[in-house]
Amino acid sequence: MTDMIASLPPVSEMMRDAGLEPKKQFGQNFLFDLNLTGRIARSVPDIKNTTVIEVGPGPAGLTRALLLAGAKNVIAIEKDKMTQPILSQIVDASNGRLSVIYGDALNVDFSSLGIKEYALCSNLPYNVGTELLIQWLHIVAQNKTPKIKSMTLMFQREVAERIVATVGDKQYGRLSVLTALVADAKILFGVPNTAFVPQPKVQSAVVQIIPNYDKIKKLGDISCVENLTAKLFSSRRKMIRGILRDVDWNLFGLSGTERAENLSPEKFLEIAKKVLI
Repeated sequence: MTDMIASLPPVSEMMRDAGLEPKKQFGQNFLFDLNLTGRIARSVPDIKNTTVIEVGPGPAGLTRALLLAGAKNVIAIEKDKMTQPILSQIVDASNGRLSVIYGDALNVDFSSLGIKEYALCSNLPYNVGTELLIQWLHIVAQNKTPKIKSMTLMFQREVAERIVATVGDKQYGRLSVLTALVADAKILFGVPNTAFVPQPKVQSAVVQIIPNYDKIKKLGDISCVENLTAKLFSSRRKMIRGILRDVDWNLFGLSGTERAENLSPEKFLEIAKKVLI
């Protein structure tokens, strides 16, 4: 099943033949290192029994790695139609395990894909990675079918550190709170900028986020928490009573002299349920 994938020409050769180059407007930085793409793919939990959705496959280095790692199925969502000659060859070699959707991942309705659950695995485009993650955290919080089993995602190192940060950390912020309320997250490993073409100025890291459905049984919509975190972290050096002046902070066991970075995810949730932003 994987022999046809393994026998395909190198990614760089397929790119050259297709006349494909990374596009800045799509935030594309392509990853060619087979050891890295293989390591990322093998990090997807229970991959052999899982449908994997990949956003922004580009020339499909990671796509090939996911198929070689034995993914049950891979659904690739790609905005750049210039990748079609490459992706079509991989579809033909995939024995029916790869399908491609050409469109903006921000607008794709995953509930229309006819699957009950899926994992996300992507080298996310830098310009939309955070927005996509927040969208996916909302999906997890809503606890609807199809369910997200896991997310194995590459971000800029700075963003990765914000995702896994805890109360009091310098990087603690909106992403930290939203992620902690619905999932368990950790940085798996760093990825040097030299691994990419073109070479970005920043370092990257692969983050694994595992939805915790015990946490979200009574959570529901997290829009109120997102609004509150956006408000309080926008002036993170200010005391919370100086940002929201009409709140009786004593109701939440607070004095109002705290800053956003001092509030736990659970405290954000408690406040958000009672304070309209």
